[in-house]
Amino acid sequence: MANKDYYGILGVRRDASADEIKRAYRKLAREYHPDVNPDPAAQEKFKDINAAYEVLSDPAKREMVDLGGDPLAPGGGASGPGAGSPFVGFQDIMDAFFGNATARGPRPRVRPGADAILRLELDLQETAFGVETPITVDTAVLCTTCSGAGTAAGTHPTTCDVCGGRGEVQSVQRTFLGQVVSARPCAACQGYGTTIPHPCQTCGGDGRVRTRRTLTVKIPAGVEDGMRIRLAQQGEVGPGGGPPGDLYVEIHERPHDVYSRKGDDLHCRVTVPMTAAALGTRLTIKTLDGEEPVDVKAGTQPGATLRIRGKGVPHLRGAGRGDLFVHLDVRTPTKLDPEQEKILRDFARSRGEEVAELSKQGGFFSRMRDAFNGHA
Repeated sequence: MANKDYYGILGVRRDASADEIKRAYRKLAREYHPDVNPDPAAQEKFKDINAAYEVLSDPAKREMVDLGGDPLAPGGGASGPGAGSPFVGFQDIMDAFFGNATARGPRPRVRPGADAILRLELDLQETAFGVETPITVDTAVLCTTCSGAGTAAGTHPTTCDVCGGRGEVQSVQRTFLGQVVSARPCAACQGYGTTIPHPCQTCGGDGRVRTRRTLTVKIPAGVEDGMRIRLAQQGEVGPGGGPPGDLYVEIHERPHDVYSRKGDDLHCRVTVPMTAAALGTRLTIKTLDGEEPVDVKAGTQPGATLRIRGKGVPHLRGAGRGDLFVHLDVRTPTKLDPEQEKILRDFARSRGEEVAELSKQGGFFSRMRDAFNGHA
């Protein structure tokens, strides 16, 4: 049987380059593809076209044809999967030139914008009772010149000449398993499938510009350090004028010179004289929203804590407030004049607490042990 004229089937010269063979194959394959041409004769022609491309696109098989052989004929020297069959690598060839089901396609120019975050420092008074404050943000906003299109006035994006609008280019490599098709984003259009020959001079084709703007944010009462407040659609406008993301305002509470905060409760320390702790007294405590009198009972010990209910931070969710805890530090005098020292010694003697008396009753450390054990 005479060998097939594979060059004639594709309509190319015997010295045709690989690119010329590929272009000829594409043209004929589209013309005789069964989905386009249902004629039975066209289907047979399509098989011959695929067989011719399989042979001439393989340097080893093409060399065999040039030497007068037929790699697809029985005993013609073909080897590997599908030898002798015109449908070797058929699906791979179809995927290479007509696309496949897993093709990603062009990526959209219009995409959602990213979220933005802003750090806001506030005083305890502001976080406790809430505040409305202006903030300055630096984000991407919609380009008003092109309204996000990215094109100059009166122009439009055009289909990419390299990828034909697919946004990706495919390459075919032959292996011992057949043809391997790989796809990568088109470098000419960066995967968009279209190009902007005349970009907007304001945004350079991005559809957005960066600007600084001022917003007013309402801080609710009771927010804590580290909390974030969400401002919907106040973040970055997306590429191509896409919908903006959100803006998150992160609260950072400045340290207070008097109060420390634990949740909705406040804590402070107050120093009282030893005599006031022993005899009792009334203190006026300054709170976040006024003054509050509080009684120190006679005999109050160092480290005692007074609780003022409802004078802490308002609850963020729900009614009511936390409490204010006043921690008492009892101050012992460090210097006494002779008269004060005599009065204090007389007082200690009257209570049997003079140092000499303590020594006679088992020593100072013995009395300390009894005190820890609860003995009066």
